[in-house]
Amino acid sequence: MLKTKPAVFAKVSHETRQVRDSVVQKARPIRVLLIAPSLDIIGGQSIQANQLLQCFANEPSVQIQFLPVNPRLRPALRMKYLRTLITLVFYLVRLASQIRRADALHIFAPGFFSFYLWPLPALIAARLLGKRAILNYHDGRAEDHLAHWPAARRLLRLASAVVVPSDYLVDVFARFELRAVRIHNIVETGSWRYRERPQPRPMFLHNRGLAPEYNPACTLRAFAIVQQRYPEASLTVVHDGPLRVQLEALAAWLGLRNTRFTGAVSAQQMASLYDASDIYLMSPNADNMPLSVLECFASGLPVVSSRAGGVPNMVEDQRTGLLFPPNDHQAMARSALRLIEEPGLASWLAANARKACERYAWPDIGPQWIAQYCQPTGASGRASKDSV
Repeated sequence: MLKTKPAVFAKVSHETRQVRDSVVQKARPIRVLLIAPSLDIIGGQSIQANQLLQCFANEPSVQIQFLPVNPRLRPALRMKYLRTLITLVFYLVRLASQIRRADALHIFAPGFFSFYLWPLPALIAARLLGKRAILNYHDGRAEDHLAHWPAARRLLRLASAVVVPSDYLVDVFARFELRAVRIHNIVETGSWRYRERPQPRPMFLHNRGLAPEYNPACTLRAFAIVQQRYPEASLTVVHDGPLRVQLEALAAWLGLRNTRFTGAVSAQQMASLYDASDIYLMSPNADNMPLSVLECFASGLPVVSSRAGGVPNMVEDQRTGLLFPPNDHQAMARSALRLIEEPGLASWLAANARKACERYAWPDIGPQWIAQYCQPTGASGRASKDSV
């Protein structure tokens, strides 16, 4: 039996404390199979999965085994379509091998077609074997997905629980009579260098996928306005996506200078880019709970964002960041200029954002996941806005 209570249980609710006590009394740790993309695919899901693995490494009451959905393949097997098929076969074989040793499955899930690639087989296998399956849904386009893919709404009920990172997605699922529980994403402030920016320079950073839902073209148009007033202004566009060629052409057409497209970068490089920049820009039309915003909070980087999807649930306008109406590049430019020209505004926002990071720290988030792992097996029911 465990002789000491882990530090992760420092701050717990009464309900979570009851679950904790039942865990401490167990003869062995809870065995969880974590199914998610590895860091070979740079994105919010892979970064959060890696963060969970690191945090649970010091948690004796939980034993996590990681099943990546993107096993590394030899170059000869990486041809389009063939790669997807071989990857799926490898994943299914490993799933069949590892699922029997697990008490619960923690399945990261995107929306649309990808939902059927790895989350659905894991849900079906868990149901057949009587395992608890926690579907951790990460996709800011959930409303579109659930509205136009009715089969997905039925299949989601195979999960013992659906967990989402934002109240925004809880509300979206409730509109389709699906119950979801909110557990925030994690940000560990110690992993990021916090830097004061009392007088921000016009050095901007954009770090979202170059895809239609994130509307990066709006950021480029806003930057063009800023650069008319500050010719020395710079913009670094991190990440990759289907719109990259179009965006590079748009930057040339707008006559943008000091604009760099880096493509995907490592977590270590990302930390350096946050530190080197003075203002963070993003302009999504659909979003959930962008991890990059939490990383900016932890780095002291003031945030300018559209108020799309779940962003207003994490960025409080005029207090932890500046928000503008979606697809309004002129309003975006005005917000960016305010940060440069209003004394003290950037420092005020950054200090409040840093304090807001406390609600996303492991001592608050860890017990909520453990409580989920310990719940009895069963399918999710009708909608509820409860959180653990």
